[in-house]
This record gives sequence, C-alpha cells and structure tokens, in this order.
Amino acid sequence: MPPLPSSLEIAQAAQLRPIADIARELGLGDDEWEPYGRTKAKISLSVLDRLRDRPDGKLVCVTAITPTKAGEGKTTTSVSLTQGLGAIGRKPVLCLREASLGPVFGVKGGAAGGGYAQVVPMEDLNLHFTGDIHAITAANNLLAAMIEASLLHGNELGIDPSTVTWRRCMDMNDRSLRQVVLGLGGKVNGIPRESGFDITAASEVMAIVAVARDLQDLRRRLGAITIGATYAGLPVTAEQLRGAGSMTVLLKEAIKPNLVQTLEGQPAILHCGPFANIAHGNNSLVADRVSLKLGEVVITEGGFASDLGMEKFLNIVCRNGNLRPSAIVLVATARALEHHGLEPGGGPAAIERGAANLARHIGIVNSFGLKAVVGVNRFPGDSDEEVELVKSLALKHGAHAAELNEGFERGGEGAAALAEAVMSACEEKSSFHFTYESADPIEEKIRKIATTVYGADGVAFLPAAQAKLKAFAEAGYGEFPICMAKTHMSLSDDPAKLCAPTGFTVTVRDIRAYTGAGWLVAFCGDMQAMPGLGKEPAAVHIDIDESGRTVGLF
Repeated sequence: MPPLPSSLEIAQAAQLRPIADIARELGLGDDEWEPYGRTKAKISLSVLDRLRDRPDGKLVCVTAITPTKAGEGKTTTSVSLTQGLGAIGRKPVLCLREASLGPVFGVKGGAAGGGYAQVVPMEDLNLHFTGDIHAITAANNLLAAMIEASLLHGNELGIDPSTVTWRRCMDMNDRSLRQVVLGLGGKVNGIPRESGFDITAASEVMAIVAVARDLQDLRRRLGAITIGATYAGLPVTAEQLRGAGSMTVLLKEAIKPNLVQTLEGQPAILHCGPFANIAHGNNSLVADRVSLKLGEVVITEGGFASDLGMEKFLNIVCRNGNLRPSAIVLVATARALEHHGLEPGGGPAAIERGAANLARHIGIVNSFGLKAVVGVNRFPGDSDEEVELVKSLALKHGAHAAELNEGFERGGEGAAALAEAVMSACEEKSSFHFTYESADPIEEKIRKIATTVYGADGVAFLPAAQAKLKAFAEAGYGEFPICMAKTHMSLSDDPAKLCAPTGFTVTVRDIRAYTGAGWLVAFCGDMQAMPGLGKEPAAVHIDIDESGRTVGLF
C-alpha cells in the first residue's frame, strides 16, 4: 500500500467547490454572504433574523481525554465526523475555531484537521485567513494606546497608572513579552510601569467577539471592558475612554462568521480562536447560532479535553447562548492511554492502566447529564487488538457508545459508524445541567469545578486571588461564570500528574475580571497567558519551494 501523502499535499491537491455553491446549498440567500476570494466567505448575521422561527438542529460537542503533547486528533475527528454524517445522508454543519499563528509556528501545528479529514483551503485557514485575529489584535492594542494617551494628556479620568490591568497582545508565542516595562525614555514616552503582552487568543477582545450576539452587543461589551481604576478606587471602562466605538469599527467584519468547506464539500464555519487552557476554548456563539438554524446537526469542538474546552462550552457558552447540546463525542486513542498508563508503546497492559483517565472523562461528561460517544481515533501502527480494547474499555466505563474512527485515512467513509452512533445518541433524552448556579459565590463556583470536574479534594486561593474574590464580589461580579486557566496536560493543575490523579488541591494564584465578556478568569498553577516557542518550533520546518508553494506546514 503506497504511503499516505502529507496533510498539506492532500489539501493542495484538493479540488474545492465554489464557495457560492456551498453557501446556497447551506440555505443562505445571495445577500447573506460575501465572498472572500473563490473559497471563503463571510456570513451576514441578518440570516438569524430571517430564520428566527426555524427550530434549531442538534448540537454535538467534540472533546477528548487528557491529551499528549502530540495531540489526539480532536479536530480531525470533528471534520471526519462531519464528513461521516454527510456519507450517511445527513446535513451537518461544522463549527471550528480559527487557527492562531502562535501554535501554527510553535508545537501544535495547524487547526484544519489532517489526512483526508480536513477543512480547506488549509494554508489560508492556518495562516492569515480573513484577518479576524489581526483585527482583534488591532482593537485590543488601540485601547492600550488610548489608555497611554489619556494618562499623558491631562489624565482627565484620574486613572491611577498602578491599577491599569489592560495588556497588549500579539498573535505569536513570545515569552519575553510576558512581563515588560513601558514608558521608558522620558515623559513624552509615557509613564514608566510594568505591564505585559498576552497572546491574542487569550485577550478579552477575543473573548468578547466569541460571545457577542450581534454588532450592537459587541459594541456594548467592548464599552464594558474595565481597564483599571481611578485614584478614588472607581473602575474605569473603555466607554469612559471613548474607545469602544473605534474598536467596534475595527471589528465590524470580524464578527461575521467565515464559511469554508471540508474536503468532501460539507459546510464549515470557522470563527474566533480562544485557547481552551487559557480562555474559553470554543468557536463563536454567533457561528453556533447560525449553524443551528441552517443545519440538521451541528458539530462543534471544545478545545483540549472535557475538563477544559467542553466544561467551558457547557458552563459558559451554553449558559450565555441558551444552547442545549444533544451529545458529546469523546476522542480517545490507544497511544494516549498508553501514555497515561506510564508506558508509551506498552500495548494492552498500558492501555488498561491508562483507561482510568478515559473513565474520568466519561464521568465528567455524565456529570452534566449528557451521553458520551467515544470516538477511537486510529493512528498508523495501532493494532486491531489495541483499538478494540479501547472501545471495550469505553463501554465498560459508562460510554453510551464507542466506535472506531478511521477518517484520517478514509475520510467520511471511515467515520460513518461513528456518525451513526452520534445520531443515535442525539435521539435519546438527556438531562443537561450546569456544574454550578449563577447565584453561587465565586469561591464556590471554582470549588465545584475543581471537585466535580477535575476530581480535586479542594481549592487553595493565594493571597492575590483572595483579595480579588472579595473585590469582585463587592463590585457586583458575583454572578459571572468562571473560566479556569489551567494546564491541559493533566486533570489537575500540575502537568506532571498523569492518568487520573487523586488527593490533590487546585491552587488559584490570581483572578482576572473580563467585565466585557462577562466572566472571571481564574489562573491555576503556573499557567501563562503568553506561550513561548520551544527549542525546535514548527516554524523552522515551514518554507517556500522553487514553485512558490508552501512546504512543511502541518
């Protein structure tokens, strides 16, 4: 059997359908989409007004067990499941996040799937796409510049520079920018103080675009951003700085979801790109809402694992958007279970030990009153014995169903059985509920996530976090949901604790208030909002060949 071409080679050889055909088959009117070249389009939010009375389709979230550094193929599963649903005669719509340049040039690589289960055009999706992330970066940094201008030119709002929490951002991994000193070089260059950069995916502007319901809601949320406080201790907002209007203008195209296609021609809507270990880790709410009106079944993805992106999708996005998921797909692989069994390549015995991690994630799904369909993503070299063992262990530990996924090598045909199992789960009743109530105290919400979802014994709040708990409750943020910033390499806040750790305490060192997005971000362990490149990042392998084609992108 000839070797499988690389994912980039497969994508470059694909014959894409005109985006006009994808838009019209999806049910969009000619005035409801705008082409961005031949293979991409922006969707007007006016479609939501036209279809407001149409019942929503089924909503399925794809997530995973605790991943390894190489990833377990969650996006590949999302794409192949969508293609599989098409193969069995359903009308699916795929919703995914946009790729951040940081991971593309870092370790993770692209965000378009892989093999014969991809969203295309792959190069565009993984690089600049339609410019949404650049617009978010610009809006974020415009506000930062307006803060500096206000401080320099009279400080009419009486902003205390030492309280300014608004940070700049950029869409690249650069650890040297985590902590910087601003304003050096004399008075004309501003007031010297410490600050820093976050990656754009972790910025509050990204969070706001991802959760805004329409352009006016976007404008309102941007105005509600808190950038610091006055000398009298009163909060200062972007509205008071008169920056929200200009920020909205920069984002008026970025709030429109982007339409592309899978390799097999199913519609895919890509929009926003928050990380799941730092931010809320899901595509935009407007993308979900549009897709639910246009599709029979919507496949969305919660970043990293069920304790991260899925938990935030259910507790934050579904709460905010009044969404009700029908089923959860939990991606598992033999190699990941071997990793959690502390013996990579160890075969069935290691898989048996590592299955404790799979069991915990099935339990997390069930804790929300939802059914878990385990998709066993097959990697080259996995034996029939190993993948069948993972399926049987999934059923043993309470999965609703477990099916093999061979979409990477076979496209939609290789995920047809998984698609059938997902549709079966969607037809059954669920008892979906949240982990915590909005009225719960902030500390109690964090404790419930840590104990119910992560399996922790409790939570320890460091002094800075304790002060924030009190201040945010007094400021009226007590009903905000919680976005946990936590390592994705473990169910705990310690990446070294593999499999299904017990007897641990989650440490919250700081809490940020995203008053525009409408939630609180709790930083656990040593989690950073600006990643760094490794010793040999993916960037060193990406290049242009003699004919001008990209090589090395994955």
